[in-house]
Amino acid sequence: MVSMQKLKEVLIENLKLEDMTPEDIDDDMPLFGEDGLGLDSVDSIELVLSIDKEFGIKITDSKEYEKIFVNVKSLLDFINAQK
Repeated sequence: MVSMQKLKEVLIENLKLEDMTPEDIDDDMPLFGEDGLGLDSVDSIELVLSIDKEFGIKITDSKEYEKIFVNVKSLLDFINAQK
């Protein structure tokens, strides 16, 4: 089981969000867009690679992205469902 804290640390490290701490990231914060972490399409590729590297989970169906990458919590739920 991956903790929310661990996921936030991975996001900060792998997506180069150096100006953020895990406490700055709300569980329901959207991953993409100005109201959230502000990730873009290039970041989405890095995010998929990071999840594979850090947690051993491959996200191969791009149609699933919309459900998986809604917010930090939806990503954590997906990761833990795959473990």
